[in-house]
Amino acid sequence: MKDENVVRDKSMAFAVRIVRLYKYLSEQHEQVMSKQVLRSGTSIGANVREALYGQSKRDFTAKMSIALKEAAETEYWLELLNKTGYLEKEAYQSVLSDSQELCKLLTAIVRNSK
Repeated sequence: MKDENVVRDKSMAFAVRIVRLYKYLSEQHEQVMSKQVLRSGTSIGANVREALYGQSKRDFTAKMSIALKEAAETEYWLELLNKTGYLEKEAYQSVLSDSQELCKLLTAIVRNSK
């Protein structure tokens, strides 16, 4: 693994941000959606990291595809949190922007690895 890997680093930074969001939502006494966004948002980086150590190109592509699916699911939970008033518009737009950037990166990686 190279010292500098954009998708690895961005997915880790995003996971840290999601953990902080989870802590905030827990303080607001929101339990269900916060756990879902925590699970999917941190899973992105875990799958990216696993892909980087994949046993084959096919394994790499499969793990990156899972990371992309988790990123899309995270966007769903973020939107739901915003629409139900647990996540203010400004915070929502900021974290959504990071998620969309990850989706674009992951989409390009999956397309190029096939």
